[in-house]
Amino acid sequence: MGALTHESLVEYLIEEAYEVVDSIEAGKEEELAGELGDVLLQVVLHARLAEEHGRFDFDDVARAIAAKMVRRNPHVFRPDGTLQESFPATVEEIVQKWDAVKKAEKPGRSDPFEGIPPHLPALALAQKSLDRAERAGRAGRPAPAVVPVPVHATEAELGDYLLAVAAAAREQGFDAERALRGAVRRYQGDGEGTA
Repeated sequence: MGALTHESLVEYLIEEAYEVVDSIEAGKEEELAGELGDVLLQVVLHARLAEEHGRFDFDDVARAIAAKMVRRNPHVFRPDGTLQESFPATVEEIVQKWDAVKKAEKPGRSDPFEGIPPHLPALALAQKSLDRAERAGRAGRPAPAVVPVPVHATEAELGDYLLAVAAAAREQGFDAERALRGAVRRYQGDGEGTA
């Protein structure tokens, strides 16, 4: 086995993160602590590699996330890290404060899609892009599908629908994940959405 690098560890970080998701969605509370520990191990390994190259260490990672939590959650924390005495009444107020802090951190960012990891799975990428567009007040929706999802569909029915769409794509020789990523890129307006 070759030397460990950030790049060589990426697949394990992703795998461990999905194992956390699996534990949560399967209701395996007894496995969750161990799976979270596996993700934390990946963080420790990345920090250790960076420390060996003199860039940062685990303490730097912990300090950075603590500072970010305080900075991005002024509705919860005072600047010194102590808890606020009262909290916003609604989720909308929390989202507005969060968005204001993020905008102040990156004042040059005008594209609501900037910062969304492009390698997210396509459905997650689509959902995140639609959420960001709505929060940015961007008008317009993607073109409707030929077969619309029933208006009052359950999440299980939506899952069945998406599975049927993926199956139909496969039968036609298409990669549904790649196709949806392309559609999201077109929606985001970069013009590179054809695959």
